[in-house]
Amino acid sequence: MTKPYRMTVIGSGYLGITHAACMAEAGHEVLALDIDAERVTRLNNAELPIHEKDLGGLLERHVASGRLRFTTSYEEAGAFGDVHFLCLGTPQRSDGFAADLSQLDAAVDSLAPHLVRECLIVGKSTVPVGTAERLAARIEDKAAAGVRAELAWNPEFLREGFAVADTLHPDRIVLGVRSEHAERILRDVYAPLGHEIPYVVTDFATAELVKSAANAFLATKISYINAMAEVCESAGADVVRLSEALGLDERIGGRFLRPGLGFGGGCLPKDIRALWTRAEELGAGSALSFLREVDAINLRRRERVVDLARELAGGVLAGRKVAVLGAAFKPDSDDIRDSPALAVAAALDRQGAVVSVHDPVALDHVRKAYPTLNCAASASAAAQYAQVVLLLTEWRDYVELDPEELGTAVAERRIVDARHALAADRWRAAGWEYRAMGRP
Repeated sequence: MTKPYRMTVIGSGYLGITHAACMAEAGHEVLALDIDAERVTRLNNAELPIHEKDLGGLLERHVASGRLRFTTSYEEAGAFGDVHFLCLGTPQRSDGFAADLSQLDAAVDSLAPHLVRECLIVGKSTVPVGTAERLAARIEDKAAAGVRAELAWNPEFLREGFAVADTLHPDRIVLGVRSEHAERILRDVYAPLGHEIPYVVTDFATAELVKSAANAFLATKISYINAMAEVCESAGADVVRLSEALGLDERIGGRFLRPGLGFGGGCLPKDIRALWTRAEELGAGSALSFLREVDAINLRRRERVVDLARELAGGVLAGRKVAVLGAAFKPDSDDIRDSPALAVAAALDRQGAVVSVHDPVALDHVRKAYPTLNCAASASAAAQYAQVVLLLTEWRDYVELDPEELGTAVAERRIVDARHALAADRWRAAGWEYRAMGRP
């Protein structure tokens, strides 16, 4: 890197905070923006509003160093930055499966009038293909700098729980650019991360498709093994052994071939739905029609866990005490967006079960989003007098539970291991009736 860049990060959600802190760690001067004044105040006090490994330390260090600040002012952002990263959420629309781009559009409209000199705007949000072309024209029309305000697309590939490592040590960097000038700036920006990182330089449309295509492939692999779990249940086979055998085939590999409750969170579900919706708009819907079944298989896993809980409860859930271990959509995260665990907990609650939920970090979010659920301070407190226990998020704390010790808290030793995370023989030896999807 020839010099540190002055850059802004528009949007201080999960992606924005991570990118801003990591760019400060890389040596750049960063001004991050959010329209939530309370959040900006907290961030300027180095208070991290999300749970993410290693991010709190980066935030604290670079707020103290002065390389990272937060603001609510688009005018200040426009004056400060030579590179502007767009890190806005693109959730599923409330009226269908398409992506809601309103946050992204509003940010562009608010920033553009303050772009008075040559600069590069870089989209990192996951968007439907064609969005970058539309936004490039919008920026050129609204920016005071006109064509000197250039757009590029640089998708993110962060995994919650590993976002800092994924940003500072990426496995690839994709640059959707229209000029060598834009490519050179972005290579300069990322140069402090190392010279061994593969770069893929391409057009807008391909760069936009990379993240959606990657998520669709991952979702398909997860749903495939869960579909085989359904077959195993009908055939009396063991999906865990099946998965092990498949994973040893080097053409397939074992990563993400683990059966269980399925995927959730703020990315995979909405991204595959937005992808097939956009394909239909482009006249290529039949090419991705299989993604609807991928989605349906995933949602059926949640229903099956409720069915197993009912079976263990003697065929009736009403009035039964059920302990739910896990609320976040995955371990090492406090994200409850489209959480399979909470979908199951809410379904049990609707059917009259008395549900107690524990999660190591996500309970504050659960209390706000699901006020009818009981939140317990510990796994053993959730399990107190329970007639059925459900392990729904594979936190290490739960995987390491002592079945004998937990057995002293429950009314009945019955457990559904929805993540295939426990040693079944150990739990059965301790007198537990153990059930897991796709296993005899």
